[in-house]
Amino acid sequence: MIDYDASLSAEQGAEAKALAEKCRQIATRLLAGGPSLNPLKEHAKVLNANHLAEQIRRLEASVETDPSLAIGTAKELIETCCKTILAERGKPVSGTPDVSTLTKETLKELKLVPEGIHEAARGGDVIRRLLNNLGTIGNGLAELRGLYGTGHGKHGSATGLSTRHAKLAVGAAATLAVFLFETHKETKQ
Repeated sequence: MIDYDASLSAEQGAEAKALAEKCRQIATRLLAGGPSLNPLKEHAKVLNANHLAEQIRRLEASVETDPSLAIGTAKELIETCCKTILAERGKPVSGTPDVSTLTKETLKELKLVPEGIHEAARGGDVIRRLLNNLGTIGNGLAELRGLYGTGHGKHGSATGLSTRHAKLAVGAAATLAVFLFETHKETKQ
């Protein structure tokens, strides 16, 4: 309906175009029924990270309609998040490290490596376990992308995963990215 309305009035003003875009975003979010990516959108704005914003838009649009693209983009989101944080902290990445290396370097830079939690700290063992698990999200997404996501050619009769799997991948990536961005923001000097 939004596109139809836009086609009726080719000479839309800036206000009408902005309203149509807002309606598109709402419709996409309602149709997706997946995790909210609004916190990530805020970080993309603050960091002026256009590539990150494009990945978020792609995730929202593909969760329901193209699970393979959503899974591939979820892995790329983690890479973008890590590279952005490392660059912001004056530790730009050279070459093409894998998502595991990027995640480890980012966790280390943010001082989130499990070794940094004192044994005597209340709940230290739980926090250490959670941080270990958090660090493996990127690895799991990379493996899932290799098997079912975009980026690799598949046999012509290969079948993909369902929307619920895409929601899992996007939700896990979003949770990790928001945690990393919030930690970066709180600890940035």
